[in-house]
Amino acid sequence: MKKVLIITYYWPPSGGAGVQRWLKFAKYLRKFGWEPVIYTPENPEYPEADESLFKDIPSGIEVIKKPIWEPYNAYKRFIGQKKEEKIQAGFLSVKKKNPVIENISVWIRGNLFIPDARNFWIKPSIRFLLKYLAEYPVDAMVSTGPPHSMHLIALGVKNKLNIPWLADFRDPWTGIDFYHQLKLTNQADKKHHRLEKEVLSKADRVTIVSWNWALDFNQLFPRHYDVITNGYDPDDFIIPDQKVAKTFELTHIGSLNKDRNPELLWKVLAEICFENASFRDDLKLRFIGKCDMSLFQCLEKYQLLSRTEKIEYMPHEEVLKESAGSQVLLLLLNNTPNVMGIIPGKLFEYLATRRPIFCIGPTDGDSARIILEARAGITCNFDDKTSMKNALLELYGRYKQGSLQNQEGEIDSFSRKGLTEKISSLLDEISETR
Repeated sequence: MKKVLIITYYWPPSGGAGVQRWLKFAKYLRKFGWEPVIYTPENPEYPEADESLFKDIPSGIEVIKKPIWEPYNAYKRFIGQKKEEKIQAGFLSVKKKNPVIENISVWIRGNLFIPDARNFWIKPSIRFLLKYLAEYPVDAMVSTGPPHSMHLIALGVKNKLNIPWLADFRDPWTGIDFYHQLKLTNQADKKHHRLEKEVLSKADRVTIVSWNWALDFNQLFPRHYDVITNGYDPDDFIIPDQKVAKTFELTHIGSLNKDRNPELLWKVLAEICFENASFRDDLKLRFIGKCDMSLFQCLEKYQLLSRTEKIEYMPHEEVLKESAGSQVLLLLLNNTPNVMGIIPGKLFEYLATRRPIFCIGPTDGDSARIILEARAGITCNFDDKTSMKNALLELYGRYKQGSLQNQEGEIDSFSRKGLTEKISSLLDEISETR
């Protein structure tokens, strides 16, 4: 059995989307000849705790944990946030903030902590791993980001030991949706790009989760990029006798920041409610996860709050049950320049529930491509009011007729086990050419 060191910030009991990809890869790696060794912080600032994820950790796996220092306590004091409150990723704001303090804090975040607030863990981790690997060698290593500090740890180890290295990007670096909001100086922007290019050029293989993002990376540094999407674990979807909601329930799972808040959709829903009393009485909107305050301001503006249920967080296994029980699943993409390549991890679990998906985003983007090929639902462009209205009325009509059935398209190519086989093949390639 070959050994692979996996450098990841997110690991159970961390909840949220960031932990899923490599937790599931680690679960299945042994089936393809690889023994995972996890390197992760002992005291990270993770978004939520989810102890239900411990069940996916392979028995006897080695998990190395080292303390990390992060500037979040000082940052929280500066912005007036309580110590126990979580820092929200992706510029998600759950309450109003002082605009002056917020602007200063964003500038600090973007310019002083490069590539991110975990940068203080880079040098100590390199020193530790060089000693550890001298005694316990591995055949390959993986870094997964964001946070992209994990890639810089791997880069430091690579420069010293030349261990075969796969850099895995769950999101872009300088192409991430909120990069333009970081208020970067020219010097900071150049440093981000320099470090990004160094990682892209020195990793033996680079994986990315979508086809359009692979094209974007090729503009930054020309080379081959392997697209390995996120996926779903069939083990998570043994949900006996799941009953579907009686109301016309539209459910969104996961975080929803300002860029994912499609005001036109709420306007269209309000218009249909005004025109159709039956639709209004049957409609229920559900949001499970952290949501930006702008969402609820919009829902209040369009008089939809009375039709809305908000649940801040649920353990992953409970979320899957809720997804399987919804009439329609909402997939709201970020209305940002990198949207063509955005494929939220939740999409694959939406597919596995077999419930219809209603997506707001580009109809020629990567998410729409998957939905279309899987015959899993409908995608409407951000500004296409007519298509949104027609789609909602079509879904509602099928709901009233009792024919809003589960989608039946082919989705086996997105199973976590099959995707792990692809990752394992890449690890085989780089370890054999060392």
